[in-house]
Amino acid sequence: MAKRRVVTIVKIQLPAGAATPAPPVGTALGPHGVQTMEFVKQYNAATEAQRGTVVPVEITIFDDRSFSFVLKTPPTAVLLREAAGVPKGSKDTGKEPVGTISDEQLAEIARIKMPDLNANDLEAAKAQVAGTARSMGLKVS
Repeated sequence: MAKRRVVTIVKIQLPAGAATPAPPVGTALGPHGVQTMEFVKQYNAATEAQRGTVVPVEITIFDDRSFSFVLKTPPTAVLLREAAGVPKGSKDTGKEPVGTISDEQLAEIARIKMPDLNANDLEAAKAQVAGTARSMGLKVS
């Protein structure tokens, strides 16, 4: 069997279980000749259990117009906003905190994000997540 050559890798963030062939999916995959509906069906089936969150996906497109995809963990900012119960981060991060999260919530988010983070242990992952929380205007208690 001939080896398939990778044409490109496309990264997009989509709502879990509710992706549609409209933009950004259609505009990202259409120029490469990938069947958008086929991708949407497979993505929605794979992310049905996570419905309601945003799940990034990395789509590898091959020269024969076939594709494979890898699901990533939800963005840290989305997880932090859910944990703090705030709609968005602070406009003025240093002066105006928008909410707080507990150390347990921070540890749980770090555990969820661990596969996608560049960290060797949970403490390093917690430090990265805490930095994102600070930049969003969230306090860690």
